[in-house]
Amino acid sequence: MTGTTSPDRPRSVAELFRSQADAHPDAPCIVSRGETWTYWKVATQARALAVGLHNLGIEPGDRVAVDLPNWPEFIVSTLAVAELGAVMVPLNPAYSPLELQFMLRNSEAVVAITAEQWQGVDYLQLFESLLIDLPDLQYLVTVGEDDLWYDDRIFQFEDLVSSGRGRGFETHAVDPAQDPFAILYTPGTTGAPKGVVLTHECLVESAVATAEALSLGADDRTLCCVPMYHIFGLSAAMLTTWASGSAILLQDVFDARDALELAKEHQATVLHGVPTMFVMMLRENRDRPAPPALRTGIIAGAPVREDLVRDVRDRLVPDLEIAYGLTETSPTVSITSPEDSAAKRSQTVGRPLPGVEVKILDEAGSELPSESIGELVVRGYNVMQGYFRQPGKTRKVMTEDGFLKTGDLAMLDPEGYLHIVGRSSDVIIRGGYNVHPGEIEAVLRSHPAVNKAAVLGLPNDVLGELICACVVVEEGALITAEELRDFCHESLADHRVPDDIRFLDVFPEAPSEGARRVELARAIRAEAESGSGDPA
Repeated sequence: MTGTTSPDRPRSVAELFRSQADAHPDAPCIVSRGETWTYWKVATQARALAVGLHNLGIEPGDRVAVDLPNWPEFIVSTLAVAELGAVMVPLNPAYSPLELQFMLRNSEAVVAITAEQWQGVDYLQLFESLLIDLPDLQYLVTVGEDDLWYDDRIFQFEDLVSSGRGRGFETHAVDPAQDPFAILYTPGTTGAPKGVVLTHECLVESAVATAEALSLGADDRTLCCVPMYHIFGLSAAMLTTWASGSAILLQDVFDARDALELAKEHQATVLHGVPTMFVMMLRENRDRPAPPALRTGIIAGAPVREDLVRDVRDRLVPDLEIAYGLTETSPTVSITSPEDSAAKRSQTVGRPLPGVEVKILDEAGSELPSESIGELVVRGYNVMQGYFRQPGKTRKVMTEDGFLKTGDLAMLDPEGYLHIVGRSSDVIIRGGYNVHPGEIEAVLRSHPAVNKAAVLGLPNDVLGELICACVVVEEGALITAEELRDFCHESLADHRVPDDIRFLDVFPEAPSEGARRVELARAIRAEAESGSGDPA
């Protein structure tokens, strides 16, 4: 289903960018670290990188991993992959070596583009240690300023761009509705991440519809605080600027004070973020005027409190909109609008995008009438092609008539507004990241000192939820919370490592893991309210 597509509208990621670069090549595209990149410069750099990769033998359909922060090279790499007809695999630079290895192996990436050094990590050394166990990974491209020695498998980003400058290659026509453009990994309920396959059409149509919902125009400047390796940053932040011909202002890593200063200095008009980010910016900006140009943006990624969105609109972003989506839906499913009533705009996640269908189902899979609570399912151009190389897991989340089961409990009101009322799964949302308890429990149980482990979410004003691990140790074993955290760091990204570890003698009896988590959460919250439950 095509939704918002018109015959002359770009349908592939490369066409989306090219339409803007051809129309206004001198317009600003990227603002980063005080430097402005025009659409022409980005197009030229990306074309040269695509040639360099092509000359290494990268072909249409090959997977190209991009393991970078919010740097201009991430955007250039995205466009180069699109020009090649290859498939992008965005990766979080904070992934542990084990997580990184799994995703590179599962995606069968043939080349990885990464930083040389970032936040104290030597990525060149990290990837060199992984190459021997990744037979499909043929090449490494590093971004950095050091004049290092490289072999015939490792290239510096700028050198590869220089090698392709002024040259061409025969481009590959893609089928936007069928050809994948990106594989984004999302945590799995049992430990193994799932690669969400999104086609060109999924991403382009979602970005165009989202840009239209926000009334973005060529004069806008989007401050991108959310990471571009995440679907929120990749689609709702970066691709929407391509859809509107506007500019993106990059922040390497989110910092509330720096974000506000960047917004003021560069006259940002659009600001997206998860609730945690807006909480921190409101606190930072308590006694200061808001950046004057800010007008719109999206708050999403976790449940949004009514008082929070009201405060952000009053004090920071006047037309901030609440959106709902998933990695599996590219991501936008629904969004509020300035034309909505005050109540609908603060108490719902808006109406579905044009061309996107939603239904509420009961446990038997039958559709429920309006104002009934059940599982939300979604169908449309934005829904993923499936989980990469995981047909069984794909079948579990898709209905026979092509609807995606979101796992979220929701209600549709008579006016067609979507209300998210809870989650049918045990997922924890910490700072906008989805964290599955089973993934952390499996790591904890692999420690020889741990007999049992249960992980649950505890409410937190800033992050939304904290990760709490309840542990029963083996008889006679001695281990500290800090030692267990260090152990988790070896296998998990920082945002998945427990914030709070509680040692218990026994677990409550319960018919299921989910029920046990509920009982443990109830007990721990009762302790916290009585003042006797300090974090480990």
